[in-house]
Amino acid sequence: MPQTTTPSTGPTAWDIVKLARHPERALFLDYVHALFSDVDFLAGDRLFGDDLALLGGTARFMGKPIVFLGHQKGHNTTDRITRNFGMPSPEGYRKAQRLAHMAEQFNLPLICFIDTPGAYPGKEAEERGQAEAIAQCLATFAMLKVPIINIVIGEGGSGGALAVGVGDYAIMLSNAIYSVISPEGCASILWKTSDKAMQASEALGLTAQRLLALKLVDQVIDEGAGTHVDIQPTISQLQNCISQQLATLQPLHSDTLCQQRYQRLMQYDHLHCLTP
Repeated sequence: MPQTTTPSTGPTAWDIVKLARHPERALFLDYVHALFSDVDFLAGDRLFGDDLALLGGTARFMGKPIVFLGHQKGHNTTDRITRNFGMPSPEGYRKAQRLAHMAEQFNLPLICFIDTPGAYPGKEAEERGQAEAIAQCLATFAMLKVPIINIVIGEGGSGGALAVGVGDYAIMLSNAIYSVISPEGCASILWKTSDKAMQASEALGLTAQRLLALKLVDQVIDEGAGTHVDIQPTISQLQNCISQQLATLQPLHSDTLCQQRYQRLMQYDHLHCLTP
């Protein structure tokens, strides 16, 4: 299994949380324009409207057609508000399902970029069926008959991230995080104060190295000081990794692909937690 080259001694979990949330960190669209060509975005869920927090469409990766999607947080205050800080509503997850079905229809691999604090928890999102949209997204991705590659590039927050996180190969950047709840939320539950977020981040085991050890992700890409400093080394490594995995996954028969994905999901139930 590929391993990260990040040293075992380094930043704390809380340090990595802060890097994953860095305001200058590279975002989804930065990767799209660096990795893909002939990019064509698809808008709307055909039920309610378009969600600018979760984007996707078709493109070419190294000359070959693919379908892509991902969370977009925004690079400035105006953009962040427009994109709801990367927190999708139900129409975002229904758009993701639409893209997934299109990928299957045209036998194209699906590449998903994850970077969200979580699904939008507002009243209007619940009224439009947020939980149902996430559940349907999980079911759609689990049964999709084309390869799915998931890449955690920043925050992987709870069901909002997991909704598009079911796949055949999971990649995580070394300064990204993936967790069932935010450190602040965890601290508020356990200690009744968000001031304990630093301790909660250690307890959650949300770092790439921890998740690699638990076999919840397959590969960690070493981004060095962070993509807010220099994105190019990360882009080069991602390009190689995606290319290798597509070469492995695309020749597989759809039944084999789905069975392997099922077994992959089922093994999570048998994992033994490691001591933090």
